[in-house]
Amino acid sequence: MEHVMGYQYDTLIYNVRIASMQDNKLPYGELPPHAIAIKDGKIAALLPCDDSLDDVFEQAKSVIDATTLIPQHEGSTPKHPWLLPGFIDCHTHLVYGGNRAEEFEMRLQGASYVDIAQRGGGIKGTVEKTRRSDENTLLHTAIKRAKRLCEEGVTTIEVKSGYGLDLDTEVRMLRVAKSLEQHLPVSIKTTYLGAHALPNEFADDSEGYIDFICNEALPYIASQNLAEAVDVFCETIGFSTSQTERVFSCAQQHGLPIKAHVEQLSDSKGAVLAAKYGALSVDHIEYLADSDIPLLAQSGTVAVLLPGAFYYLSEVQKPPVDALRAHNVPMALATDFNPGSSPLASILTAINMGCVLFQLTPEEALRGATAHAASALGLHDRGVIEAGKLADLTLWDIETPAELAYCINGHRPVAVFKEGKHV
Repeated sequence: MEHVMGYQYDTLIYNVRIASMQDNKLPYGELPPHAIAIKDGKIAALLPCDDSLDDVFEQAKSVIDATTLIPQHEGSTPKHPWLLPGFIDCHTHLVYGGNRAEEFEMRLQGASYVDIAQRGGGIKGTVEKTRRSDENTLLHTAIKRAKRLCEEGVTTIEVKSGYGLDLDTEVRMLRVAKSLEQHLPVSIKTTYLGAHALPNEFADDSEGYIDFICNEALPYIASQNLAEAVDVFCETIGFSTSQTERVFSCAQQHGLPIKAHVEQLSDSKGAVLAAKYGALSVDHIEYLADSDIPLLAQSGTVAVLLPGAFYYLSEVQKPPVDALRAHNVPMALATDFNPGSSPLASILTAINMGCVLFQLTPEEALRGATAHAASALGLHDRGVIEAGKLADLTLWDIETPAELAYCINGHRPVAVFKEGKHV
């Protein structure tokens, strides 16, 4: 129903069950029956579903009975769908040139990592392809990947650079990432990951490459507002803790928060360093020592779990989920969408993997892809359904939110609202 004149709200959605992800001590932050009132892209109010709601209908330009958006059986009681916050994929690398499908095939035919690298594969192969890709090519492929995430109810995506490793390509990647907002109903948060790998130009001079990042690349990227955070791959095959700290310090000087790939392959104490710098998140963390977890709790740092890479690389060392729980460290969950170790274009599959591979509960996994994912990006205006937050919402034809974690590729939202607009 439409009301054109004198409205207080843009949209009113009613007849929904709400998994708000609020911390109200109820599973999934479930709320009693409420209607969602939306104004100027935000949740203006949660209104009790009682007799007074009839009066509110006249104050809304558009009124949506959620039961009309899902199939109903003749003669049955109208089914109330579940309303959840839009999903937030808080760790991706989805802007890159080419793919590594041939390498995947080669590995399964017996080729070693060294064989593949000698044939121009691996991360350096992706760097070469990305450097050769113009902006339109990168954008076209990135739209296809991001669109797939959006189909499952993702409304915010973090995108890292890191496949250019020179200034021109890193800048191109970040610009392409941000421009996705012009093509899809999604918010993009960009992260500069220059310290992802060592480029060929600095093959024997890792300190020189860190100099380049701190003295040239990062200052320029910060001055152009191309990145909202800075990340480093702190690992035996990446960068040392001392090199990582140089980048963290530089990021801090430019007012940029930090994130960190740490403890994926070994306990390098990158998480300890990240906590010292108040990192938004530490990501992967399979080898994180239990004794270091209190430092994350003290710094308010989110632990981002990435089961796609764990699965794709056939890893066996699991992140210390029980210890993270014990210290109340929030656990986010993301796809880690990238061409080499996690070509995973499905947040719902990542949620299921988090439950099956890491023994998260369905509630932990869904909170990990909403409320805690928002925290991992330093965002306080989304990820939870409550008054004042962005009206990024997803509507699902399910009996319980656990179904979204339980069933692999079994669901798509029946409706998605991005900042209040039905998309």
